[in-house]
Amino acid sequence: MAFIDNILQKPSYGWSDEKGELIVPSTRQLWAEAFSRINIFKSRKNWISLISWAMAVCMLPFLIFFFWFYFSWWLVGAIVLYTMIIMGTHGTIWFHRFCTHKAYQFRHPIWRLMTQNLVIKTFPEEIYVVSHHVHHAKSDQPGDPYNPQGGFMYCMLSDVNHQSISKDLNEADYGRVAKFLKHTGVSINTYKQYQKWGSVATPLYTITLWILNWAFWYAAFFLIGGHGLACAMFSAAMIWFVGVRGFNYTGHGKGKEMHVDGIDFDRSNLSINQTRPGLFAGEWHNNHHLYPGSARAGFLPNQIDLAWIYIYCMYKIGVVASYHDSKKDFLRKYGPKPELKEA
Repeated sequence: MAFIDNILQKPSYGWSDEKGELIVPSTRQLWAEAFSRINIFKSRKNWISLISWAMAVCMLPFLIFFFWFYFSWWLVGAIVLYTMIIMGTHGTIWFHRFCTHKAYQFRHPIWRLMTQNLVIKTFPEEIYVVSHHVHHAKSDQPGDPYNPQGGFMYCMLSDVNHQSISKDLNEADYGRVAKFLKHTGVSINTYKQYQKWGSVATPLYTITLWILNWAFWYAAFFLIGGHGLACAMFSAAMIWFVGVRGFNYTGHGKGKEMHVDGIDFDRSNLSINQTRPGLFAGEWHNNHHLYPGSARAGFLPNQIDLAWIYIYCMYKIGVVASYHDSKKDFLRKYGPKPELKEA
């Protein structure tokens, strides 16, 4: 079995059948798998999957308090802004382009820490990064942790059902998986610790960062706009945190071929360039699959890329040391060709 096929924990219903075709579990099977994966009484190694859902549950009271005590239309506007643009763009900047694809490098670890915590903390990096490497290697194939052909709930529950690392890696394979996160600053388990906890990230680091991040941002928003603004922003983070799970379903055409000529140039997978995620978060997804290591994904004139604007501005002031930009190569291969003049 190839390394990339072995690094994620296989769901109880499996990735593929005896013919190599995708197994599409029922909604009941998906929920049963999810509750099994967050059961720390069954195994302490389920802790990181539980953390992923615990964060969302802990955000729910903020949403209730917002609607019950602090509702106002200007705060609704703030929620929309924070959810659609700030959280989305940060997800692209941090989780996608830096943590997974190393598309740019920071000049000093302090800038990495600040970028990591620019918004309210949600996903543990491990849940996103390792599985996303598998996603690129096996896009829309059995084993892709959020294969859209599995259906909407297959993607929505993928963070606990399909994105945790395997619990029985040998030492060599665990070392290779740990390297996926080494540059992020995440505190990494030794192999012996991994055998105990079933994760790359240490529980102490993950939980401590979560608490400190939330304490900082609640205090900051409270000082700016009181409990109302703080509850609104945590509500916004929860909405993004839950909603982003469905991005790969729509971003890969809901499991169908929906490429548009002149817009989607990578036909090796089902990814498409969508206007809203592109403009609001820099997620020009088909472009990204063409050039996953690029710090810019908005290549065409109308493809505004807010994540790239942030990265480039940080480069100009010295926070980012270097970046990779594939726009020239994209235009050379896929851009408009100059017309030949008649003799």
